[in-house]
Amino acid sequence: MEKPAKTCYSHIGGKLGELLLDMFTEKEWIAKKHQNDKHYYITSKGKKAFEKLGVDVSQIKDEDM
Repeated sequence: MEKPAKTCYSHIGGKLGELLLDMFTEKEWIAKKHQNDKHYYITSKGKKAFEKLGVDVSQIKDEDM
């Protein structure tokens, strides 16, 4: 049975993490430069949306975005 939410290396995992990833990509708040990339970046649309939610994305270094 999958846990609804869990942490994995200080990241959100479980079903909640999966749902958040799906929603963020569908809303184009995060994206990959290439489909085969492992990592996502925060889009300008996402930056505005996260800031509206009170998420301080300035704490993320540019190379991490």
